[in-house]
Amino acid sequence: MAFSLDGKLVVAISSRALFDFEEENQIFEASDDTAYMQLQLQRIDQPAKPGVAYPLVKKLLAFNEGQQQNVEVVILSRNDPVSGLRVFRSSKNAGLAIERGVFTRGRPPYHYLKSLQANLFLSANADDVRATLDAGFPAAMVFPQSKQIAESNPEEIRIAFDGDAVLFSDEAERIFQSNGLDAFVAHESTKVKTPLPPGPFKPLLEALHRLQTNAKRAGQHMKIRTALVTARSAPAHERAIRTLMAWGVTVDEAMFLGGLGKKDFLKEFQPDFFFDDQLGHCESVSDIAPTGQVLSGITNQIKK
Repeated sequence: MAFSLDGKLVVAISSRALFDFEEENQIFEASDDTAYMQLQLQRIDQPAKPGVAYPLVKKLLAFNEGQQQNVEVVILSRNDPVSGLRVFRSSKNAGLAIERGVFTRGRPPYHYLKSLQANLFLSANADDVRATLDAGFPAAMVFPQSKQIAESNPEEIRIAFDGDAVLFSDEAERIFQSNGLDAFVAHESTKVKTPLPPGPFKPLLEALHRLQTNAKRAGQHMKIRTALVTARSAPAHERAIRTLMAWGVTVDEAMFLGGLGKKDFLKEFQPDFFFDDQLGHCESVSDIAPTGQVLSGITNQIKK
């Protein structure tokens, strides 16, 4: 019987997001892919160190118990197939059940996300992340030097999301940027019962909600805990909550911070991954947790 990805949470991940290839990447950027390929081949039997998304992947794969195969992790990389050999060997050495990969040798890899039915793409390449978001798939640029907290909450995945431009569209953010806080609050109060348009990470939140529900129904030991961590405050909080209700999904925690820094709150939450569209928030939180920047919305528009 042919293998199917239907109903699975599918995470596509670049080799630099899964493993620490920063030293090797310096060779690539300083010369060309030939020197990089040669170095990776020389190190083929040397297991790579864990990268920023390694703890998340390890926990996600723990949802696959016996006949319950709920998660598929696929390597999707600009690497060449030869360098891909080390990625697979490092995965096997780490006990990660990763069997599938696509290696494009410099070509943007996002074209394959539709075939993979991917719910998320994690990459250290900003251009690939932008192209993936433009194609309609959730994607984030990882911060390779983010602190890893692999030992925290070993039987629970914790994922935190920003709201506007991540879970929700940047509709309200645009009003704030152009007209200020008072206009933003007035707009959100007027439209409090109108769900916000979806942002790029709505499909991932829905997929996590399904995984959470299925795992609970099957009595699996792994659990998922999600959090909305947003600069919104009352009364603008209500539209965000009503939007989630209209989508039929829930978050376990919601933090409406009204401009307070997110770092201290996320330090308490201990996320396995945090997704935000704003560079400043990502840089701050990367000191205490794995972080990915969602390069979407008005904040990340490239000025021409």
